[in-house]
Amino acid sequence: MDHFHLRDGELFAEDVPLARIAQEVGTPVYVYSRATLERHAQVFTAGLGALDNPWIAFALKSNPNLAVVKVLQRQGFGADVVSGGEMDRALAAGMAPHDIVFSGVGKTQRELADGLGAQIGQFNIESEEEGLELADIAEGLGQTAQAALRVNPDVDAGTHEKISTGKADNKFGVPIARAGEIFARLAGRKGLNLRGVAVHIGSQLSDLAPMKAAFAKVGALIAQLRAAGHTITHADLGGGLGVPYKAGEVLPSPAEYGAMVARVTQGWDVRLMFEPGRVISGNAGVLLTRVIRVKRGGNGHPFVIVDAAMNDLARPALYGAWHDFDAVRPRPEKMTANIVGPICETGDTFAMGREIDALAAGDLAVFRTAGAYGATMASSYNSRGFVPEVLVDGSRYAVVADRIAPAAIAGAERVPDWLQD
Repeated sequence: MDHFHLRDGELFAEDVPLARIAQEVGTPVYVYSRATLERHAQVFTAGLGALDNPWIAFALKSNPNLAVVKVLQRQGFGADVVSGGEMDRALAAGMAPHDIVFSGVGKTQRELADGLGAQIGQFNIESEEEGLELADIAEGLGQTAQAALRVNPDVDAGTHEKISTGKADNKFGVPIARAGEIFARLAGRKGLNLRGVAVHIGSQLSDLAPMKAAFAKVGALIAQLRAAGHTITHADLGGGLGVPYKAGEVLPSPAEYGAMVARVTQGWDVRLMFEPGRVISGNAGVLLTRVIRVKRGGNGHPFVIVDAAMNDLARPALYGAWHDFDAVRPRPEKMTANIVGPICETGDTFAMGREIDALAAGDLAVFRTAGAYGATMASSYNSRGFVPEVLVDGSRYAVVADRIAPAAIAGAERVPDWLQD
């Protein structure tokens, strides 16, 4: 459920007409709903109600906007971060350092040191080499890093290959078959309290079975590690729960997910950790765009050319991803069209031959379910700027990220003296 609804024939974000935002802020623009973010956070938390004191850390990579993160901080969420920049954002949004978990396969020594300096709650170690580096840095600082070893369970998540992270040929974690020996070597290092294990097999999962299989392997590993004399107090089960991108699509609910977790992890005697991202922010945002023109197409379908592009919303170009596309002021008529952006790439295509609301030049429309992996994946390709982001709260809204014009981006560039005329 989200809070983007038609009211008297016009699309609103909560109690704010999207046409008003388009007029006052311009297009394209990302629009987020505070009420939707809060509801999704509460539904996810309730879904884990059978668990004892779960640690819920919002995956900032899905949407790192400071206002969005602040909304979730007020819902009691921590943060899952994968870079020093994300850690800084989490702290700036008021996340308590002990509620932050630092994941990611390529943490630099500077990022490890900064995480220790901030006294974050946990590092998810992705390799033996990283664990040794972290131990050395922590020991040198006179600290002890709280850490978990991320394992790769070799489970196919059944999602797009570019967002699958738990198969043997993916770059994340250590092979689960070698986890015992790696854990033993790292557990003996000063500066490191290796207290648990972590797993994450992919994003936008539409079936609970792969997760269940991965968690079962983690449970067996925990038993193996304890039998070897190790103390295991934490298990990070990652994120990945999918959201419906198409109207009418039904995916596993947080309640169904939570019930599965409770069954699989019964008797583990650990604090369970979770890293939800898309399931919280995905349907809480739309990308509002305006039709530039409608062009006659060679395949019989017209091209609806909008002012949003693949640099603003990359998922369709990267993954062939679907986003529902709706008019802000829909007419009774429908049309079959190709929806494209203005970038000089054939890949700047959002949909081909799709039935949509009839649109004409100047009309407003939205790409739905754009609150996750939208603005955060944007670029300035074709010397386009970065679009603004807006947070709606009931009948009011605020610009929570300014539009960055191409001139501002060019202003950060320099021509060396030896190229000056």
